Amino acid sequence: MNVHIRGGRLIDPANGVDKHTDLFIAEGRIVGAGDTAPAGFKASTILDATGCIVCPGLIDLSARLREPGFEYKATLESEMAAAAAGGVTRLACPPDTDPVLDEPGLVEMLTHRARLPEFPHVHPIGALTVQLGGKKLTEMAELSEAGCVAFGQANQAIVDTQVLLHAMNYAATFDFPVWLQAQDPFLAQLGVAHDGEVAARLGLTGIPVAAETIALATLLQLARETGVRLHVTRISSAASVDMIVAARAAGIAVTCDTAVHYLHLCDHDIGFFNAHARLDPPLRTQRDRDALRAGLASGAITAVCSDHTPVDDDGKQKPFGEAEIGATGLELLLPLTLKWAQEMRVPLLTALARITSDPAHIMGVNAGRLDAGLPADICVFDPAADFHVSRKNLKSQGKNTPFLGLDLPGRVRYTLINGYLAYDGTTQPESY
Repeated sequence: MNVHIRGGRLIDPANGVDKHTDLFIAEGRIVGAGDTAPAGFKASTILDATGCIVCPGLIDLSARLREPGFEYKATLESEMAAAAAGGVTRLACPPDTDPVLDEPGLVEMLTHRARLPEFPHVHPIGALTVQLGGKKLTEMAELSEAGCVAFGQANQAIVDTQVLLHAMNYAATFDFPVWLQAQDPFLAQLGVAHDGEVAARLGLTGIPVAAETIALATLLQLARETGVRLHVTRISSAASVDMIVAARAAGIAVTCDTAVHYLHLCDHDIGFFNAHARLDPPLRTQRDRDALRAGLASGAITAVCSDHTPVDDDGKQKPFGEAEIGATGLELLLPLTLKWAQEMRVPLLTALARITSDPAHIMGVNAGRLDAGLPADICVFDPAADFHVSRKNLKSQGKNTPFLGLDLPGRVRYTLINGYLAYDGTTQPESY
């Protein structure tokens, strides 16, 4: 199928392109951009992008698909549909499935099931230790051959630093990236909210910022020792931003991301025990939120992810401290990033880089750009149209998000994956 995307504003952050021009796709690949079609090109489909932004498909560094093992929370089909509706064409899924992604056969099964033309590209994160138990290293080389782009522990810490050192040494030997969350399990033990005024007033057990910074200091020192390519996932505090900046200045090869909800929410948004705001790490102070917003704008924070974690209603309809952790986010990654950019007066070129070319670099894939010859993974969205966050509008099986009821900027009109029209938002009226 040859596709002509006509009349849009093409933004390609990786190449510094921001101009009104057409885009041409043939046999699933980009064949050119400009006012005239390449020689011999004949469109079989014309997509009108007037008033819209045409950009690389979004790349999400953390999206739980809930398969295998948690199909009652979400299915591969429902979450792939949510990703396409959100303009996400490529995503990394953490290893904390059931069974854990610690064997090549499980990785191959997941990637094989995700090969339908309307499904985004799925990149599994392999377990760093067997069963995420923090004791025995997995066969990383075999997992890499099966399709894993990096190795991590999801939300499970490796308590034994000797094991962590061995894991980083082994990964560094073969240049495998290691993606880890910075959280000390002992300081975070039993905690459900940020250790501060709000938690004290509500009678909730707190998790101090030190739980993140102490663990981060360990990760950074071991990364210096081993030379591993370290990516720190979902940082939540101002102190962590400062530590990452200092570590880079000292020559440590470290990148980091934050989840998009941390750019807009703080511990006060727990309100009266809103279980939708039960997240890991917890929402922290306004100062931390503002530091994350500024850090993403400056590039101190390399990318932003959705941290998509669909939870069924039974998991959320409980007292705050007992509610299941997580929020749905695949369909909100774009509008919440646009909202942050508007409020921080960040240029669209920079904002879109944080969810396209920058995460592509972290993931180590040749994507997130609109070069001729690359697969046509494209997002077309209307920046002037709002997306109303409602249970009916969310295609994800998980309807759990603290942003329910809000109107957010930016509605996806089309999502193309390998040139295939995976989502057509022009045919789907919004429901309230």
